[in-house]
Amino acid sequence: DGVTEVLAHRSDNLRDKFIEIPCSEDYDSHKRFEGCTPRKCGRGVTDAVISREEAERIRRIAERGLSLGGSDGGASILDLHSGALSLGKHFVNLYRYFGDKIQDIFTEEDFALYRDVRQRIQHRIAQAFGISSSAMYLTKPTFFSRMNSTGAKTTHDEYWHPHVDKVTYGSFDYTSLLYLSDYSEDFGGGRFVFLDANSNKTVEPRAGRVSFFTSGSENLHRVEKVQWGTRFAITISFTCDPEHGIGDPVL
Repeated sequence: DGVTEVLAHRSDNLRDKFIEIPCSEDYDSHKRFEGCTPRKCGRGVTDAVISREEAERIRRIAERGLSLGGSDGGASILDLHSGALSLGKHFVNLYRYFGDKIQDIFTEEDFALYRDVRQRIQHRIAQAFGISSSAMYLTKPTFFSRMNSTGAKTTHDEYWHPHVDKVTYGSFDYTSLLYLSDYSEDFGGGRFVFLDANSNKTVEPRAGRVSFFTSGSENLHRVEKVQWGTRFAITISFTCDPEHGIGDPVL
């Protein structure tokens, strides 16, 4: 594995940490959008965009939604946009499956908070990469994840493999993660790892921490297996292509 360096410790309170790295060629095989498609690439971590209290409120949204289902393996997802929810070894559409009961689980305030958080993260990314926030569009999939130490039952549960977001989802240009629980307090393992040529750079999750990066091969990454406890996060991704844009989820 070479050298492992911690980019962000759980105990740090980072206003803004940003590291610029050369862009990969991944963006060349897609249509370029001037003023948005990455020309400056890199990765950043901030604890100054979302408060711990807001992260806790968002985690409760995730907990309520995921309590309706959950994977048999160690990784469960909830996508408020498409309605995808892990259930056993499969996925169901939350909105079709539970119908009007959804009104008892989520509130308008939940969705307003989600939208507000998404906007703040979008502005922070735009600022870091010197692009216009209005040139970026939310794209799918954008989802909550809950991970624990249960063994994988299907390939969907195997979240720990190295991957490149732009290769996995062609529409992604900028990826962000908002952590909703604390490394070494709520769970062990489960750190986020950037896999660079000569070293690994890790981010230790803490509630309210936002990690963001350009989605190409310059940011090959993986998540360590969770050893104990439960890790909650939300992945929020952006595209420069308006055709791949999606609206915020509505109740």
